[in-house]
Amino acid sequence: MMDAAVSERLFQRRRLVNVLALVLSGTAAMVGLFFLVWILFTTLSKGIDGLSLAMFTEMTPPPGAEIGVGGLLNAIVGSIVMCTLAVLMAAPVGIAAGTYLAEYANFRKIGSVIRFVNDILLSAPSIVLGLFVYMVLIGTPRQVATAIQSTEAGQQGWLAGVADWLIGVSGFSAIAGAVALGFIVLPVVVRTTDEMLRLVPAQMREAALSLGIPQWKVTVHVLYRAALSGILTGVMLGLARISGETAPLLFTAFNNSFWNLDLGEPMANLPVTVYQFAMSPFENWQLLAWAGAFLITCFVLLVSITARTLLLRKKIAND
Repeated sequence: MMDAAVSERLFQRRRLVNVLALVLSGTAAMVGLFFLVWILFTTLSKGIDGLSLAMFTEMTPPPGAEIGVGGLLNAIVGSIVMCTLAVLMAAPVGIAAGTYLAEYANFRKIGSVIRFVNDILLSAPSIVLGLFVYMVLIGTPRQVATAIQSTEAGQQGWLAGVADWLIGVSGFSAIAGAVALGFIVLPVVVRTTDEMLRLVPAQMREAALSLGIPQWKVTVHVLYRAALSGILTGVMLGLARISGETAPLLFTAFNNSFWNLDLGEPMANLPVTVYQFAMSPFENWQLLAWAGAFLITCFVLLVSITARTLLLRKKIAND
């Protein structure tokens, strides 16, 4: 009887704790959803007012322009250029690194170390990555050039040419912005590629290798095909992540109020333009900032849904 009474008390206590945990977690979920819906509704309601054909066909307006004058064409094109360059630079490196982790260093200590470093890079604040790229591509070359020019030998000859070259290539530029965004995409692609390749059944590797096929052909023709949708999902999620990043571009690409496709010069981009317009006192700029925020939100939502759809199709096909 005593054992039954103790068991009943323990059972009731566990039920109470379970109900309390469900209530607290449900409340937290509802609070998070409430603020998420609030943000989306505010962006939608204010962003739609700024949508127009001019937003996609005209350049950013000057300060104090009337409402309806100007658009975000240069910023939209600049963001497309830099995001595309970032993905083109980071995706091949990330896929190669993920392949190495999954196929060659899966059970080795170096694989664990690389995964640990990649996880740190994955969770690093984007502003830190932007500052790193700023110091490597902008700050340090300028310091070196200044140090060269401060010497007597650096005033003439080939050293002076080196200093001038460093100053010429170390300014704010679209290349620097793309590199900063690429560092954000890279760990996402590495992690996704590693996980997707490790999910491929070992029997597929063994069957291909038993036929005498080289390891690299097994990876390219068998493993990549099996994990293609998952790898593409990682690339698209990385693209969705960088499409709204502002902090790295403030230190690298900066911004440009005019049309510019020179990758060695500052280039307009949507996140920084939205940031600057939102902080301005001009009503037209604020309206365009809401429209730009709405456009970024729609793009991220579209890319995320596409990525999830690709992953869901792979799961259904495997089932």
